[in-house]
Amino acid sequence: MKYLPAFALGLALAFPASATLAQNGTLVIGRSATTNAMDPGFLREAATIVDNIFDTMVMRDTEMNLVPGLATEWTAVDDTTWEFKLREGVTFHNGEPFDAEAVKFSLERVLNPDNNAPTISYIRTISSVEVVDPMTVRITTSAPDPLLPTRMSRYPAYIVPPKYIEENGQDHFANHPVGTGAYTFVDFVPDERVTLAANPDYWRGTPDIQTVIWRPIPDATARITSLITGEVNLIEDVPVDLVSLLEQTPDADLVQVKNGGLTIYLGLRMDKAPLDNVKVRQALDHAIDRVSITENLLGGLATPKGTQVGAADFGYLDLPVPAYDPELSKTLLAEAGFPDGFEITMQSSFRYMKNAEVAQTIAQQFEDIGLSVNQETMEWSVYTQTVPFEGPIYMLGWGSTQTLDADAAIYAIMKSGEPYSGASIPELDALLDESRSTVDPDAREKILQDIQALAAEQVPLITLYQEDKLMGKAPNVEFEGRADARIPVFEIKMD
Repeated sequence: MKYLPAFALGLALAFPASATLAQNGTLVIGRSATTNAMDPGFLREAATIVDNIFDTMVMRDTEMNLVPGLATEWTAVDDTTWEFKLREGVTFHNGEPFDAEAVKFSLERVLNPDNNAPTISYIRTISSVEVVDPMTVRITTSAPDPLLPTRMSRYPAYIVPPKYIEENGQDHFANHPVGTGAYTFVDFVPDERVTLAANPDYWRGTPDIQTVIWRPIPDATARITSLITGEVNLIEDVPVDLVSLLEQTPDADLVQVKNGGLTIYLGLRMDKAPLDNVKVRQALDHAIDRVSITENLLGGLATPKGTQVGAADFGYLDLPVPAYDPELSKTLLAEAGFPDGFEITMQSSFRYMKNAEVAQTIAQQFEDIGLSVNQETMEWSVYTQTVPFEGPIYMLGWGSTQTLDADAAIYAIMKSGEPYSGASIPELDALLDESRSTVDPDAREKILQDIQALAAEQVPLITLYQEDKLMGKAPNVEFEGRADARIPVFEIKMD
């Protein structure tokens, strides 16, 4: 992390927040990562921006309850069929009508294997999408899927305009998106800004904030300074070291959602030796001092975890955090045939809380048990282009906050063959598939918990900790953060 000289921060604190960019009716948001593309069906980054351009058929309110979106109601016709009644009178930003054909097109383009959608796992249970009439769509799943309405509330289930994409192509669409959402696309200057304007015809009403500008400011201190001086009104990803600064200045407020951030983990490419050996994976698991990392490096703003599943998720199993035991790790390595350790590469980025420092600490702890670790730290824009990750060990953050169900936390990163998964455990695969076809809630909860117990034993990946969601805002911005980590500008108010 780069730091501004102390006098620069002091200077920022000495002057009250000014409206250099944050003019009346304009909200400027400082992002920690640059935007690469805005096609909601093929995201390789957080959905923060596209959330405001596009809508889904089902939404979540501030209490995380499922509520009508572009669909006014949905019913289960039978165990494998769901019918959605669509909202009438909605149009895309280019005037194209929203209808059942748009829903069918939006889902099928992600499901098409030729398109290699990185988020296909979320809706892979869908076997067909049928247009019943212009405002009714019927979705059939390959097996009973009780989560289908939930899957329709998040990416990649945003509804996109078929005619616009067919006429302009997917590459153009990714850089000039058109949706039905609260904000319309204005411009996109890579590494500089994304500008959106309020949609006056939005079906939920005209947004209060007229313009929103998303600015990439990767340097954390620069991001904080921009907030304090009034160049931006809201920032993502407040660094741990600067939380106290935000709490002390009258020109900015800290927005903290406990356990509202991503769960950070080490992905393991089990198709690459020696990570195909369970004792090696277990050795790595016990070599990491999660408590020390979260307390000393992250200032208590993250929680060590024994499972990828969030405590608020359906199917959560309260598993203990793996014990930090270097001697056990050495024993396991010796039993696996590596008494002198081995050489391995670990990849990470600058995306998460003190990401580089955490990776360096873990690398040192791995070396303490005899490994020789080659560290590769990349910019996020480069890192996300290597999916599946080359690894063989790679650090990534994953979340289930948008579905509040264990499936979102585990399937895409533990199921063999999924784009983001390095795992390959047949018994785990069978349970993951069974969880997606089990309708009875009690039976399904048991399966999800069995998955977590098996993962704790077989270590398809190494869960580290869950971050708190830390953001900063100007005092005149009314936003408390959301449990699903979204930033819906439509719901934000500015005095």
